[in-house]
Amino acid sequence: MTAKKLSRDTKHTVSVCLNGRDRQALAEPRMLLTDWLRHEIGATGTHVGCEHGVCGACTVLIDGVAQRACMTLAVQVDCRKVDTVESLASQEGQLNDLQTSFKKHHALQCGFCTAGILMSCSDWLERIKGRVPEQSEVREMLSGHLCRCTGYTPIVAAVMEVAQARYSVRNNESAQFKSNKEPFDA
Repeated sequence: MTAKKLSRDTKHTVSVCLNGRDRQALAEPRMLLTDWLRHEIGATGTHVGCEHGVCGACTVLIDGVAQRACMTLAVQVDCRKVDTVESLASQEGQLNDLQTSFKKHHALQCGFCTAGILMSCSDWLERIKGRVPEQSEVREMLSGHLCRCTGYTPIVAAVMEVAQARYSVRNNESAQFKSNKEPFDA
């Protein structure tokens, strides 16, 4: 596949599937994904913190993988799937299980870092499905995020609760599937 040559003096159309909807807007070749999402598309849930990939506030999912939007050019996501924190709640505004657990455990205070942390947690919980992690694993995953308010303990508790609940649901569904199967007649 040949890379598309972009002119630095021209705005280019960037088309994405953003939170399940096809969207497009113009971007200069050097425009960061954070700026494009916030200023060109209006997806302001993605926060701009350090602009160096350190704080994690700008984390989004690109093709299902957590990535820093401040380290990604908007033109790099052309024809790709991008999910921001706005994708987590239902269309009716009902919070998903992770957001609900964050609320229950008071895992956010000022909320600035929360969008990025939620997106990293969403990706990570999908990757580890089938088991319940150790708290040390959750802390390791969170090490890529700076939160100055919570001290991380309530965030860890919220993630552990969701991991355990999802694990229980999967095991119950698996057990029901096995019990509903007809025995094989030889």
